[in-house]
Amino acid sequence: MRPLWAIAAWEAVRGDHFGPILNSAASIELIHTYSLVHDDLPCMDDDNERRGSPTVHVAFGEAPALLVGDALLTEAFKLAAEPSEVEASIRAHVVAEIAEAAGFMGMIGGQAADIGLAGEVVDVETLKRLHEGKTGALIRIATRVGAMCAGATPQELKAITEYGRCVGLAFQLADDVLDAEEDAGDDGPPSYASLLGIEECQRQAGDLKDRALIALEPFGAKGEVLRMMAKYTIDRDI
Repeated sequence: MRPLWAIAAWEAVRGDHFGPILNSAASIELIHTYSLVHDDLPCMDDDNERRGSPTVHVAFGEAPALLVGDALLTEAFKLAAEPSEVEASIRAHVVAEIAEAAGFMGMIGGQAADIGLAGEVVDVETLKRLHEGKTGALIRIATRVGAMCAGATPQELKAITEYGRCVGLAFQLADDVLDAEEDAGDDGPPSYASLLGIEECQRQAGDLKDRALIALEPFGAKGEVLRMMAKYTIDRDI
């Protein structure tokens, strides 16, 4: 969904063909995929299956899985920096923002908190900071990259960023509800569902969706795909 958010943000700002955003959109998904490959490693979450198939380290070994992740990460920045219809100065800014979102200020920081490097996660605020980095950062940057490449004004970029922030958190709340319903009775790491309860998670996700939709009002009909994605974020069953 992350490349789709980038494409939809481009369309919200420009309303025309999204071809120039494809490289940057794909780069974000390469980073997301690398993070999943490394997350699954025995030294991290030690998962044997993802999306119904063996994880990379199970299928091919730990060393190949480590290198696959490294290759996806480096290829992401090559792709985002390659010449395209997007102005070179904008591409340079996009690469810097993607790096920040994927690095210690964003996704890596969230993953570090997830494995306990910042202490045990025992309350909602700590969990929120974790997910704003781990899950939220790539969703937020996907929307920002789409808008930036489309030449968004500062006001438009602010609105798109608020949309991405709200949807990123709503996405995780919805995930935790789905996981709680699937794994009812199982002990696991702290989640919004375990700390807040399922009904409160659903209420907060709905509130975040409403705030995301309000942020899109200046874009009119051009923001329709972003609206649909915000609604799908909390209504999905997978």
